[in-house]
Amino acid sequence: MLRSDPPDDSLDDLREAQRMLRRAGVVLAVSVAVPFVVLDMP
Repeated sequence: MLRSDPPDDSLDDLREAQRMLRRAGVVLAVSVAVPFVVLDMP
């Protein structure tokens, strides 16, 4: 590891941020798709 490398604890923060973004993406996709399915029903 180089001296200029960030400490390892920042990697945990990065992973947590990626998990949150993934969850937000899933929630956004579902919240967009559900109204289309509901409105398409006769």
